Amino acid sequence: MFDTAPSQADDSYQSTLGEDDPHAQPASDDFAGETDQSTLALFSGDDGTLGLDQRRALVSLLRNKFVSAAGNPTEWRVIREHSQLIKSRLNDMFLDLHLDLQHEVAYKRKVVSDAGADFPTLLQDTSYTREETICLVFLRHRYRTEQQAGHDDVTVERSEVLEYIKMYRPPHATDRSRDNSRAEKAIDSMIAAKVLTRTNDADRLRISSVIAVLLPLARLAELHEWLIARNSGQQADTEDLADNVDADVADEVEESDDVMDMEASA
Repeated sequence: MFDTAPSQADDSYQSTLGEDDPHAQPASDDFAGETDQSTLALFSGDDGTLGLDQRRALVSLLRNKFVSAAGNPTEWRVIREHSQLIKSRLNDMFLDLHLDLQHEVAYKRKVVSDAGADFPTLLQDTSYTREETICLVFLRHRYRTEQQAGHDDVTVERSEVLEYIKMYRPPHATDRSRDNSRAEKAIDSMIAAKVLTRTNDADRLRISSVIAVLLPLARLAELHEWLIARNSGQQADTEDLADNVDADVADEVEESDDVMDMEASA
């Protein structure tokens, strides 16, 4: 979410966003035909082969973790309608395009060679902090519950999220001011990442459908178990938590920003 530089927090963990998502679908085969090059030039010496709207959509996809119909309706429409053309440009950079049509989200991920070749990548690995992890779990639970109840517009009070994060505060944590600050920053990070969006009420936030792509149900269950285990006192030290997360859940939810790349850019 956030910065491209990996988090330095001892209590951070890495998770995979959208990988093996049952709803994620490969880009369609609607490759656009050849267009007169002279009609596409936008500046002197322009040899580009994409139109203005297509270029804007491609840049948006490269600059952001995802492009959604809710947050970027114009770019989403262009990517959906010209998916094979956008996919082709991404493939030139060892990236692939994935469309989740159910949740109307487009995202990129690095390609994997069938022959085991080590392709260079524009994307960088990053980490969620402990508080951001807890925040994601809460938002996914809330989104799923409200969706099952037939509510398409899912909102949450900021105070609710803060209270949930507080529930999973390690028993040894005594610096309340620092912990509260981290919790507030976790929510702000979700807003910056467009997982949460603001409403007319300053304390009420809307949960984006992208949360379902970020945390498929199988990974949600793993993370929930992970949090419960850590909250039980079995791993009271946050340094131990960071050291042991790889053995517990990170192999299954390893964050590689190839899907939601935490602001990775070309």
